[in-house]
Amino acid sequence: MDGVPEPHTGWTFLTNHARVLAAIADNPNVRIRHIAAHCRLTERAVQKIISDLERDGYLSHTREGRTNTYRIDPAKVLRHPAEARLKVAELLSLLVRAEADRSTAAPQQQGGGDHRAAEVSTGRAVRPAGP
Repeated sequence: MDGVPEPHTGWTFLTNHARVLAAIADNPNVRIRHIAAHCRLTERAVQKIISDLERDGYLSHTREGRTNTYRIDPAKVLRHPAEARLKVAELLSLLVRAEADRSTAAPQQQGGGDHRAAEVSTGRAVRPAGP
C-alpha cells in the first residue's frame, strides 16, 4: 500500500485478471488500493482489470456510499477455448482454497517434500519431477 509495487519480469501461471477476481471473491467490499497491494499491481491497473471484467459480464458492482460491493457471476465460463467448460466458480474455488492452505501450511512447507497440497479438484496428486 505504500507506493508502486515492485515490477515483475517473466511469466506467471495466473493472469492479473484472475488474481484481481480472486481478491474480490475473498472480500466483495475490498478497496482497489487493497487489491493493488495484494496483487502487486498499481491501482490504475486494477481499475482497468475491473473495467474489463465488468464489460464482459464476469463482475458487476453496486455503489453503497463511498464503498463498492462487487458481485461475481459464478456461472460464466472462462474465456480461453481450452478452458471453455470451466466456470469462474470452479477457478475461484481452487484459488481461494489455495490461499487458505498457503496461510495455514506455510510453516509445514518450509520443511519441503509434502506434495499433497498440490492435489487438484480431480483428486489426482501432482508428482514432483525427477528421479
